[in-house]
Amino acid sequence: MAALGATCLLSIAIGTRNIAPGAVWDAFAHYAGTDDQSVVRDLRVPRTVLGILAGVAFGLSGAVIQAVTRNPLADTQILGVNSGAALFVVFAVGVLGRTRLDEYLWFGFGGVAFALLLVYLLGSAGRGGGTPIRLALAGVALGAVMDGVATGVRLVRPRAFDYLRFWDVGSLSGRPLDVAATILPFVLAGTVCALAVAGSLNTVALGDDLARTLGAKLTRIRALALLSVMLLAGAATAAVGPIGFLGLMIPLVVRRMAGPDQRWIFVFTIVCAPILLLLADVAGRLLIRPGELRVGVVTAFLGAPVLIWWVRRLRGTTW
Repeated sequence: MAALGATCLLSIAIGTRNIAPGAVWDAFAHYAGTDDQSVVRDLRVPRTVLGILAGVAFGLSGAVIQAVTRNPLADTQILGVNSGAALFVVFAVGVLGRTRLDEYLWFGFGGVAFALLLVYLLGSAGRGGGTPIRLALAGVALGAVMDGVATGVRLVRPRAFDYLRFWDVGSLSGRPLDVAATILPFVLAGTVCALAVAGSLNTVALGDDLARTLGAKLTRIRALALLSVMLLAGAATAAVGPIGFLGLMIPLVVRRMAGPDQRWIFVFTIVCAPILLLLADVAGRLLIRPGELRVGVVTAFLGAPVLIWWVRRLRGTTW
């Protein structure tokens, strides 16, 4: 929590524009409407709040997917969940002309549910059922297809291309505080659903047969878990774009700190995921100053090596 607080201060104090620490303090203690104070209060504070909510949403949804599928490679990006939400949002903006967040937010939820269903059906088809590797491969394949379709819609719909050109790579900039307020109820509801089934997911990790023997209601557990993923990933993707790998990296790291108990993994993820996302956002502001590197690009640079390392470490084994 102390690290999260320090990261929030960095996100508010550091940016592409040099602002003295005293001016940052005056933006809250003695607000006079100067340009520097307006940058702090109207741009950096909403960006930081949105980064906290998006970090919680992407990180926790990845942790839930890993627990439900018993797959350490599971992530909203790898399983195509972000791509499904992005496809539906692009359709809502480019084809239906829904440009307000409260209008296309529901399409993000629908896209998440659509992607989860397709990945499960494709990954579970044939002999052997839905193994972790097959689900990951199905997610990567379907994600590529949905990304291609979304790109096609943007190319033939200039309005969607102009509106979504920064959203598509994942960005926290340019969002007013109203965006964070819109997704806050959905992130809170998804977090509550995830924490409600965290203890039961420890039983699911033992395998379906043993979990049923111990009295676990697998249908109810998985339904609540997938509902939490839909709420978290759908809201975050609609608000900031399809930021990938955050839900892959953080659960893998916190598992080494917290052990196998999903309750502790979820709690650590809620705190640590926003730290990484905000640090990536701050790094993006500084790396090509006075320009800015979008946070989705920075997390991809961090997440891709982690994915390669973990795949090599697994060597074909399951979790």
